[in-house]
Amino acid sequence: MRRADRLFQIIQVLRRTRRPVTADAMAAELETSKRTIYRDIADLMGQRVPIRGEAGVGYVLDGGFDLPPLMLTPDEIEAAVLGAQWVMGRGDPALARAAQDLIAKIGAAVPERLRPFALEPSARAAVRWNVAPDGLDMAQVRQAIRSGRKITLHYSDEQERVSQRTVWPFAVGYHETVRLIITWCELRTDFRSFRTDRVKDADFLEERYPERPAVLRARYRKAMSEKMGEMNWPGRPGAPP
Repeated sequence: MRRADRLFQIIQVLRRTRRPVTADAMAAELETSKRTIYRDIADLMGQRVPIRGEAGVGYVLDGGFDLPPLMLTPDEIEAAVLGAQWVMGRGDPALARAAQDLIAKIGAAVPERLRPFALEPSARAAVRWNVAPDGLDMAQVRQAIRSGRKITLHYSDEQERVSQRTVWPFAVGYHETVRLIITWCELRTDFRSFRTDRVKDADFLEERYPERPAVLRARYRKAMSEKMGEMNWPGRPGAPP
C-alpha cells in the first residue's frame, strides 16, 4: 500500500468509530507494523489532523475534521451501489427512488476512472422482491421515527382480529417478504413489532413520545440481547451444551 493511501486509511479507521483505536488494531487491518503506524500518526498530527492519543487506550479523531465525502475506493463504491440495489428491491417506493438517485449521483461525482465501479458493478443484488404490500405510508412512518412522534395503528393479527395500538415507532425492520415497524407499545408497555401488511389503517399523531428514538433503539438491542442470552442459558432444554 502506498504511504498516501495508508495515511488516508488511518483517518478512515479512526473516523468510522467514536472509540479509541489501538496501533495494534490499525497495524493488523492495514497489514503493516505498529512502528509504521506510530510514524504515520505522528506525521498526520504534524499536518494538523486532530488526532489524540490516549496512553494505553488508543487514538481518536476529534470532531471538526473531515475528508472530501466522495474520496471513495473501488470497494467502497461497490458496497454503496450493492446496498442501494438492495434498497431498490426491498424499500418502500420513496426509498427505492432515493436509492436509484444515489447510484446516479455516485456515478456522476466520482472520477472518470472509478465510474465503472458505480455504473457497471461486479456484484448485484436482486432488484425484484415479492414483498407483501404495506398497509400504510412507509415514508410517513420514517418521518414519524425521525421526529419521535406517535402512531395509532389499526392492526389485524393472524386470526384477523383487529385492535388499536398507539405506538412509539423507532425502527423499520426487513424480513424475507415483509416489513416490520419496531415500536414501544403503550397498550402492552413493552416492545412490539407490527407487520406493515397487516395494518388496516394508521393515524399519524402530532404528539411526540417522551423517549428519543436512539434511546429506544439502544434499549431494544439490550432487551433482545438479554432475551437471546436467556434462550441459550446452560441447562435449558434445547440449549447448546
